[in-house]
Amino acid sequence: MSDTAPIRPDERFDEDRVAAYLRTHIGDLVGSGLIEFLQFPGGAANLTYLARTDTVELVLRRAPLGSVAEGGHDMEREYGVLSRLWEAYPPAPRAYHYCDDPEVMGKPFFVMERREGLVVRLTWPPEIGDDEAARRSVTENVVDGLAALHQIDPATIGLGDLGRPDGFVPRQVDGWLSRWEAARTRDVADMDRAADLLSTMVPDSQGTVLLHNDYKLDNTMVDESGALVAVFDWDMATRGDPLVDLGTLLAYWVDPDAPAYGVLAGYGVPLAPVMSKREVADRYAEATGIDVRRLPYYEGLALFRVAVIIEQIYSRYASGQTADDRFARFEPAAPILARAAVIALDSF
Repeated sequence: MSDTAPIRPDERFDEDRVAAYLRTHIGDLVGSGLIEFLQFPGGAANLTYLARTDTVELVLRRAPLGSVAEGGHDMEREYGVLSRLWEAYPPAPRAYHYCDDPEVMGKPFFVMERREGLVVRLTWPPEIGDDEAARRSVTENVVDGLAALHQIDPATIGLGDLGRPDGFVPRQVDGWLSRWEAARTRDVADMDRAADLLSTMVPDSQGTVLLHNDYKLDNTMVDESGALVAVFDWDMATRGDPLVDLGTLLAYWVDPDAPAYGVLAGYGVPLAPVMSKREVADRYAEATGIDVRRLPYYEGLALFRVAVIIEQIYSRYASGQTADDRFARFEPAAPILARAAVIALDSF
């Protein structure tokens, strides 16, 4: 099955204008012929499109419709990372061009190479099916891909000035608390409790690495054997505490026995039966030498962050900024994720 579809009516753009822009600025890639546009419909935030000619397929990425949270959906940051990272980290697609003119496509966007493979979302793709060895390969390679990212020296690829690693986690906590206040559509007691715990129990950082900052299964692409083909969605990439990325991966590591399963079951395949969270932490620790004993705090932070992100998406739907009916089901997510965050933080 194709991973593209016709563009949703409310997410269309002036195709002739964008095509003309591409021919002018990256004509060596797209040529002078017809450019067809389709949409990658699987994501829930940034909008991603396919630009296809007779000779090449490229990916266009732009921020979502309506207003966006400060610091999120940063296409300039994503372009800046991907225009360099591919040299040292093979799963990173190469970015070719950034357009800062919002008049061309509605918001700034960038152009990157297309990768071919499988994105695992709600079910295991037919190419993997019930093959336990392939499923295990997927999970191991996703963990190894994170460990490999964290062992890259950002300075060697021109990313030594990315972000502000000093005080990174406290700023993350403050930032996500502020985003919650801006996005909340109702009061959630467990979000208040989690916010208090996050603010008062910040661990000391073990060091600074290049962070993806939203590393999870459906932001990766694999092949039929489970090998890692690509890692996507780098718009929040920065430098900071490595356990932030590992905590995020574990927060999304769908576990039927976990308190957040009621939400996460709708957004990904169960991974814990294939590889337990303990195995994930141990495999990462062995590859990197990083102490993972403080992971519950970082998983709690990640669960809080996921709750905020889903609430931000739901608030855009509730306010009429997007008509995508997929987002109506996000309404009960924040309370469930907040409870899971509190449980994780209470175990720290």
